[in-house]
Amino acid sequence: MHFDKSPKEKQCCSLPTVKKLLEQKRRRETTSVPPSCSTASTSPAPPTTVAQLPSAEQFTCTGASSSYSDMAVSYEQWTPAAESAVGYYHSHPEASYAAAYSQYCTQQQVPGYGDTMTQTYECPMSGVTDPDMSSSWSLLGSSQTAQLSFGSSMDATKLEQARMLLNGMDYSRATGQDEDGDTILHIYTAKGLRECAFAAAERLRDIGGLDAKEHKGKTALLVAVTANQPEIVQDLLSFGTDINACDDKGQTALHLAADYGLPGVLQAILSSRPAVNLEARNFEGMTPLHCAAISHSVTMKALSNSGLADVGLQTKAVEKLSCVQMLLTAGAFLLSQEIKSNKTVLHLAVKEGNIDLVTYLLRIPLPNMKDFVNLKAHGHTALHMAAGLHVNPHQEEILQLLLRRGADPSIRNLENDQPAHLLQSGLQGEQLKLMLKKRSASSRRRIVSLQDQE
Repeated sequence: MHFDKSPKEKQCCSLPTVKKLLEQKRRRETTSVPPSCSTASTSPAPPTTVAQLPSAEQFTCTGASSSYSDMAVSYEQWTPAAESAVGYYHSHPEASYAAAYSQYCTQQQVPGYGDTMTQTYECPMSGVTDPDMSSSWSLLGSSQTAQLSFGSSMDATKLEQARMLLNGMDYSRATGQDEDGDTILHIYTAKGLRECAFAAAERLRDIGGLDAKEHKGKTALLVAVTANQPEIVQDLLSFGTDINACDDKGQTALHLAADYGLPGVLQAILSSRPAVNLEARNFEGMTPLHCAAISHSVTMKALSNSGLADVGLQTKAVEKLSCVQMLLTAGAFLLSQEIKSNKTVLHLAVKEGNIDLVTYLLRIPLPNMKDFVNLKAHGHTALHMAAGLHVNPHQEEILQLLLRRGADPSIRNLENDQPAHLLQSGLQGEQLKLMLKKRSASSRRRIVSLQDQE
């Protein structure tokens, strides 16, 4: 940071900017999966787990009795994926990704805040009876639940030391912004120093600076989300920070948590319902649910390219699907269409050939499932998009799933094409075309029969 120094005070070394801290965190990532939501491309993706923070730089401030390293909080790591999910893959290499998802859902248990600050979010899950079926996803409303909790009780001694440190700082340093727009709260948040961030938030709240934005429009809350710090997210929300604040790409805390696949952070945000806007749009016209769906597809594609052998990608895929489910359970609108192309999450999943997400979405009990399946995105239904998956190994399975849930093969797009017209040439295309024609004929007979009854 680059605060102006008073004549009586000389800083031993400068504080790193939030940008540099997040870049360092990005370099420590254990996964190669990039951010998927197009609006999040400029933000460094946090690691799958919170990495152990390196030793903090030493510096002293005039009037303060503690050094920066003394204030380094021993952050208790929140591990998004339970060891049971990863370990299950090691001991059962033949098991499917869906089985690991079930293991994660039913066995995830993480220590909470304590008696007075525990926050839990229940995410309905159902068991997987066949570990070899990739379609064995949980249904919303299942009686079996998994509780995700996070955090640890705050160290009162370290909090008092942090307050003393802030009180001993020059006022402009403790409350102002540097040339990058960073406050000291941004810095502490990016480094995961919870007690220091808490003390800084107290100070900034008192002067109305809690939602100060750095040069990319991120408030301290958005930095906490990007850095995968669920405890600090919860603390900042308790201080009254704007939960729906967005950065210069229109991304709210929900967008970032959904895009990066951070169930713990997402839980902390959703615990503040109903204040959180589940249908907020970023500048690309996407809701957090859209971002979560796109992000899951990116990870599944990377997992497919790796030969299903990358445990880190398996874990991240599990976490990202859980984010989709948490958003839907919290009340995100399943039929919401993104602005640019009118795609729903089903369109987005089908377009990428994401069989796991398609299967999950189509198993959600909806009274208007046919309406959902046959919604158009610039004239194309999900069935049109599935017909265009010429080289995807799951094309036939996706077509069958859509047909079973009421997809209409007779619907035409803006070019007057039915899904059958978009199939590939050759033997496989002819077989799929025959399947669509049979279903279309069956639907016509059923309609005629109903009309005769009337």
